[in-house]
Amino acid sequence: MRIAMLAPIAWRTPPRHYGPWELVTSLLTEALVARGVDVTLFATLDSETAATLDGVVPASYNEDPAIDAKVWEHRHLSHLFAQADRFDLIHNQADFPAHAFAPLVKTPMVTTIHGFSSDRILPMYQPYQDRVHYVAISASDRHPALRYAATIHHGIVVDDFPLDPVGTPDLLYFGRIHPHKGTREAITVARQCGRRLHIYGLVQDEGYYERAVLPHIDGDQVVYHGTVGGAERVRALQQAHALLHLINFDEPFGLSVIEAMACGTPVIAVQRGSMPEIIDHGRTGYLVDTLDEAIAAVNEAGSLDRAAIARTVAERFSVERMADEYLALYKRILEQ
Repeated sequence: MRIAMLAPIAWRTPPRHYGPWELVTSLLTEALVARGVDVTLFATLDSETAATLDGVVPASYNEDPAIDAKVWEHRHLSHLFAQADRFDLIHNQADFPAHAFAPLVKTPMVTTIHGFSSDRILPMYQPYQDRVHYVAISASDRHPALRYAATIHHGIVVDDFPLDPVGTPDLLYFGRIHPHKGTREAITVARQCGRRLHIYGLVQDEGYYERAVLPHIDGDQVVYHGTVGGAERVRALQQAHALLHLINFDEPFGLSVIEAMACGTPVIAVQRGSMPEIIDHGRTGYLVDTLDEAIAAVNEAGSLDRAAIARTVAERFSVERMADEYLALYKRILEQ
């Protein structure tokens, strides 16, 4: 089986810090290669992989100002689709622009939809659903107007997130600094609980950050660390009493949620989007509707068994399970 894995070019694959789509692409690619699958990863040329790396884009457009996103994205897509007949299947992880090329080639194509943002993108999905096999990353993110080949939850390398059986009294916010992600709500809950809050993430909305977040950052009770990767990322996820995920939108999945739980850290999340699919209320964290409920959950979180939380993630959200489900889908498509 020869697979062409199409990565986004917003960040390197895998990302150095932020880049959830690129991270999932990397995790799946490496897991497939470990199973003996012949994978060619089409990504930025500074990417790192055990697969065959192919591409034309020197670096990601978020890291190199000389890279024009629209220009190089089209070069990236053209480079792959010009050689589509070399592959048994194309797995698109790079959003809907690739669908424009789908009718021009015979190679079967899978698109993982990393969050369905709005009905405005339907014109690049509906007309192609007889040609492209869509995968949802959660049941909650399925759009009623589309047909899906599967729903496959993301997986992680569980061993990369060792259990911390104790944690610390501090709370954690991990994600984009944006109103959707509830940064301000996390600050409110932490202050009400009298606990220190560590904030990690990319500032995506500068106005929101300056208005609703920055005035509360004092380096003591509210500490902003920026974006982190590697060992520092793991330590942040491990050393928390709980992760606050007080979202204001329907979260399609939430990688940081399962990464925190893999370390034994419980997650307190607003029960929107995929959160009820991921969090086992009262066992791996708490699903809440109000900030008062979140405050109560912070006080209860210390009673949860952190080792049991980590075991649940190993059982449900491993990269091996994700790879197995994608391989089963590929085989089903190719048999058709």
